[in-house]
Amino acid sequence: MAKGISRRNFLQSGALVLGTVAMSNGLGLGSVFAAEQAHSPVFFTKDISAAGLLKIYSRIKQNITGKVGIKLHTGEPHGPNILPREMVKALQQQIPNSTIVETNTLYKGKRFTTADHRETIRINGWNFCPVDIMDEDGAVMIPVKGGKRFKEMSVGKHLLNYDSLVVLTHFKGHAMGGFGGSLKNIAIGCADGTIGKKMVHGAPDNVHYDLWLKGEPFQENMVESAKATVDHFGKRIVYINVLRNMSVDCDCAGTSAAPVRAHDLGILASTDLLAVEQASIDLVYKLPEGELHDLRERIESRKGLRQLSYMKELSMGNGRYELITI
Repeated sequence: MAKGISRRNFLQSGALVLGTVAMSNGLGLGSVFAAEQAHSPVFFTKDISAAGLLKIYSRIKQNITGKVGIKLHTGEPHGPNILPREMVKALQQQIPNSTIVETNTLYKGKRFTTADHRETIRINGWNFCPVDIMDEDGAVMIPVKGGKRFKEMSVGKHLLNYDSLVVLTHFKGHAMGGFGGSLKNIAIGCADGTIGKKMVHGAPDNVHYDLWLKGEPFQENMVESAKATVDHFGKRIVYINVLRNMSVDCDCAGTSAAPVRAHDLGILASTDLLAVEQASIDLVYKLPEGELHDLRERIESRKGLRQLSYMKELSMGNGRYELITI
């Protein structure tokens, strides 16, 4: 379980009811307004479609300008749970000067080399627009401000070519992270395959999987890697989590992913990384026990909730949020 977060109290750390806060503290109207301002807005729709995605993006796009990267997990070939192509296409076509961005993998699958990765992109139907494999021409170090584990992180060199980043994420379980949301999408997904991913995984040069970091050390490495990208873009980064086809396995598992037990929940979006991740976990933890069991076991056995508590420690957002249904 994550440091400082018990499962009993976990769901209570999300959206608070302002009226209850006001009554319990005897607050006046001015104080209620201040309390409301202390909550980050997280937008929610149950409409998992191109129309729903465009509508929710319209609520968070104000600072997205210039050359825009859309960080998408493109998945292994024929992955059954990747985001629907038409949804992604509709969003990309509505964002001027936008490009899907990815990086190669550390593990030796079908996205390990740029050539194989481009073939996988074609197979999975992402070739309706330019796809920039950001580490195709190498990597660059960017600062990790305030990190205890890293002072800098190696990312795909092309990341520096973008003014803004839209983090479009299929929220699901993950073999090492416990869950894979927006944080994982940039922590692993922006780190280059040769250096950065090895840093995050604590992998030796010969890449023995059994020697990779696990548990809280790995979660903290992911958070600090993501922080490098978050700090780089500042206010010009937004986060969208699509809670659909939530297998306990990541899209990197491809066709071998475990069957989906949980029903689809909707789409969450925010300009606040911690808020959107907290809201996503809160919704998942409200699933019926039969649907939640496998996901919860995967999240907690990997100490996945440490992602949230460590983001809070590093001031990477607000765990208190207001859920706004649209």
